Amino acid sequence: MLAHLRLYQLISPSLPIGAFTYSQGLEWAVEAGWVKDQASLQQWLEGVLYLSVARLELPVLIRLRHAMDNEDVTSILHWSRYLYASRETSELRAEERQRGKALGVLLPSLGIEITPDIQPAIDITQLAGMALASHHWRIPIEDLCTGYLWSWLENSVMAGVKLVPLGQTSGQRVLLDLSEQLPELVELSLSITDEHVAGSTPALAIASARHETQYTRLFRS
Repeated sequence: MLAHLRLYQLISPSLPIGAFTYSQGLEWAVEAGWVKDQASLQQWLEGVLYLSVARLELPVLIRLRHAMDNEDVTSILHWSRYLYASRETSELRAEERQRGKALGVLLPSLGIEITPDIQPAIDITQLAGMALASHHWRIPIEDLCTGYLWSWLENSVMAGVKLVPLGQTSGQRVLLDLSEQLPELVELSLSITDEHVAGSTPALAIASARHETQYTRLFRS
C-alpha cells in the first residue's frame, strides 16, 4: 500500500518538476492544424505512445530501475545518456535536463540520497531520478511503468485541452479511450530487447523543432 502511495506522489502533477509546462511539440502541431479536434488529438497522442513512449522511454526506465536495483552505475550512465541522445531537438534535450535537475533537487529533501557516481545521470533525465525513487520506495516495476504512462498521458491531454482548445469532457474521453491501451503498452515495453530500444516519431521532432522559433508560446517545449 505504501509503495502505491509513493507512486502516486511520484507521478502527481503537483510534483515540482514542471511537467505541466511542456507540450513536446503539440503546441506547434496545433498551430499547424495537424491537431485541431478531439479525434486528431487522440490520434497524435496514440502515435507518440506507441512509437516513442512505449518503445523508448519505458524500456529505458525499466533498464534504469534494474540498474538501480543492482547498483550498476555503468548501466545507469549508459541508458541515461542513450535517452538524452535520442532526443532529436534542442528543446527536447533541454526538457530532459531541466526535469532531471528539478527531480535531483527534490529527491534529497524526500530522504533519497543521490550519490556522486549517479549524479550525472540524474542531471540529464528525469527517468534516472524516477528509477532511483522507485527503487528507494520499492515500487514494483510494472506499477512504475503504468504510472509513468498515465502521468505522460494526463499531462499531454491537459496540454491539448488548453491548446486546441477542447472542453474538459472531451479531454476525459481521450483519457478514457487511450488509458485502456496502457496495460498492452506496458507488456510491449517489457518485451523489447536492448537492440530495439528506440523511438520513431518524425512528426513530433519536426513539430518540436518548429516550436523552438514559434512566435507565441504557452509551453516551454
